[in-house]
Amino acid sequence: MSEATLRFVRPMAIFAGLLVFWQGVQWVSQAPAYILPGPVAVGEVLFTRWSQLANHAWVTFAEILMGLTLGLTLGTMSALVIASFRTMRRWLLPVLVVSQAIPVFALAPILVVWLGYGMASKVVMATLIIYFPVTSAFFDGLRRTEPGWLDLARTMGGGRARVLWHMRVPAALPALGSGLRVATAVAPIGAVVGEWVGSSAGLGYLMLQANARMQVDIMFAALFVLAVFAVTLYFAVDQLVRRAVPWQAEER
Repeated sequence: MSEATLRFVRPMAIFAGLLVFWQGVQWVSQAPAYILPGPVAVGEVLFTRWSQLANHAWVTFAEILMGLTLGLTLGTMSALVIASFRTMRRWLLPVLVVSQAIPVFALAPILVVWLGYGMASKVVMATLIIYFPVTSAFFDGLRRTEPGWLDLARTMGGGRARVLWHMRVPAALPALGSGLRVATAVAPIGAVVGEWVGSSAGLGYLMLQANARMQVDIMFAALFVLAVFAVTLYFAVDQLVRRAVPWQAEER
């Protein structure tokens, strides 16, 4: 079987295996449908309520995308500033580390109070969760540039800005790609937690409403849509990073 065929068959096999495991747990445990619905019941919800799910999913997807864009932009700029200016590094790096000691989830109620029940508070939540892995990974890549390359660039008269743009940034792109992959995987958490605290739309809001009515099958359907989002975004970003950094060595 060719590698291209395996790339298609492997995720299908994993998905089918998870469905069989899920159904097996439901059969063995004999759990009632209001505790653990089977995959067939959840599939029926996905089919009959697709319009409702799509409307809420679009809101969550927009929040994730905006949070990802803002988190990537702010994280990249912060890493460049911290890596380029030693004085700024001494002031900003401790603040950055200390800021991570505060659980982002604890900020969700405050953000809702400040920014309201609309999309803004959820976008900021997603941005805060994405910001640190992007900043940390890119800064780490920037400061680990091969010293021999930097010495050669300085010997040839390269200025700080040119060395940063033509040498340190390209060398740090693989690290930025790793941070972006992690950020993509955790981005939905910020949006959904923000919707749980206070919202009028989104998959988190739909799950909260379904939980109050013991509609566990709808909660599972919303989780399924969220998982599809997360996996699709991750693989899209992964492919984008591979194309942007073709020189990155990979183990096969």
